[in-house]
Amino acid sequence: MTLRAGLLGLGVMGSNHARVLANLEGVEFVGVFDPSPTVPDTVFNAPVIRDLDELLALGIDYAVVAAPTVYHLEMGTRLAEAGVHALMEKPVASTAEESIALRDLFESRGLVGGVGHIERYNPALQAARQRIEEGMLGEIYQIATRRQGPFPGRIADVGVIKDLASHDIDLTAWVAQQEFVSVNARTTFRSGRPHEDMVTAVGTLSGGTITSHVVNWLTPFKERTTTITGENGVLVADTLTADLTYFENARIQVAWDPGEFRGVSEGDMTRFALDRKEPLLAEHEAFRDSVIAGRAINIVTFAEGTRVVEIAEQMVADGRTARIEA
Repeated sequence: MTLRAGLLGLGVMGSNHARVLANLEGVEFVGVFDPSPTVPDTVFNAPVIRDLDELLALGIDYAVVAAPTVYHLEMGTRLAEAGVHALMEKPVASTAEESIALRDLFESRGLVGGVGHIERYNPALQAARQRIEEGMLGEIYQIATRRQGPFPGRIADVGVIKDLASHDIDLTAWVAQQEFVSVNARTTFRSGRPHEDMVTAVGTLSGGTITSHVVNWLTPFKERTTTITGENGVLVADTLTADLTYFENARIQVAWDPGEFRGVSEGDMTRFALDRKEPLLAEHEAFRDSVIAGRAINIVTFAEGTRVVEIAEQMVADGRTARIEA
């Protein structure tokens, strides 16, 4: 079975999606919709079309939406009305209200809707989740993420929380297999834009795990780390290099009252050898398989994506209660 796929948006991420679609087994890359006069007429031998109706008229089974977030509801609605499955770049929509509308629309029509929270497909985080499920860490005490880097000029319609921290919201809940039950945040607006460009947030998950997240666009280097602390040790995932390292606890032996607090000391350290498949390719393969099956298989659903937006909006709102102006 060969699926016919289209792409909406040919920006930075859209160009990467085009590359993967053009080489994806079992998929025919039909064309791209992008009304910008600056984009080329073809990309990877697929035509670039300036009218969405013309792309839909070519007959596509699913589309990847890599347009600015403000257009996700409009484009998603058009796709759903045409009976086309959709993989949306994150966040699923600009607001929780719009996300819920998309979620309900696709569910009502029996269409597969996925969200491009690509960190779920990073080899380091996939390996971390597997080892957590196998009991390597025991009870999970804390998850701390750091996601910092320079300002991306391509982002104009959302702040750093919905653009970057949404990754950490999703991956934290997914790795721990717990839901966020509360979040608090502090934000700054240092770059003269109407949206926050820096956030420090803390949260609590449904299983009692506490979380912390440092995210900004104001750091002259890129950092992408997730540190998961449990009763048996710590897993550190670097998603820039796709490395996963385990720091095992060496229990301190005490000769007095066993009721006293027993801390930990440094034990063995293991760096795992991982199969480093490109995360974007893995994401596309999972969505292709979901479309073929007619149900979600290892993808981030619109329902999950909606929950991420809801938590992100709680962070934004809480951050504004104590915002620091430039």
